[in-house]
Amino acid sequence: TEVTEKLEEVVMIWIKQIRQVLVESEQIRREADDIGPSAELEYWKARMSSFNSLLDEIKSSRVKKIISILQAARSKTLKQWKELDANITIAANEAKDNVRYLYTLDTFFGPLARDSPVIMMEHVPSLMNTVCMIYCTSRYYNTSERVTSLLLKITNQMINTCKKYLCEG
Repeated sequence: TEVTEKLEEVVMIWIKQIRQVLVESEQIRREADDIGPSAELEYWKARMSSFNSLLDEIKSSRVKKIISILQAARSKTLKQWKELDANITIAANEAKDNVRYLYTLDTFFGPLARDSPVIMMEHVPSLMNTVCMIYCTSRYYNTSERVTSLLLKITNQMINTCKKYLCEG
């Protein structure tokens, strides 16, 4: 019983820490007004990395041993633990899925950032078709908020490139 109580205390600390990570991941992102689309990909790559690290830790042998001991003791903390484990898995899958889809846009980020407006415009139809494909097929990136944010970043990059072209030309 004493060992079980100590292990429950440890798991409750983990639960609190994991909840904090999940809460922070759901908070509204603060971004500069003129940020480009590559920042969107970088954000999801970082999020994928952090949630995958968390999943690796949760699936470690040390954690599995503690959870199996608590299962044998029929601990009540396991309900919360299983719920958080599922939420982390969902968050990791979302980040992985979003990175996979946003990588399809990566080939457009260079031309958007460095080419002249005339050359840049040649890429816009393909870029929009790819954004449409992401919106139509992605499991997680298919909300109007996500696509609007992405289109805003694409527009920001186009405006920045045009400004640079006008100032240098």
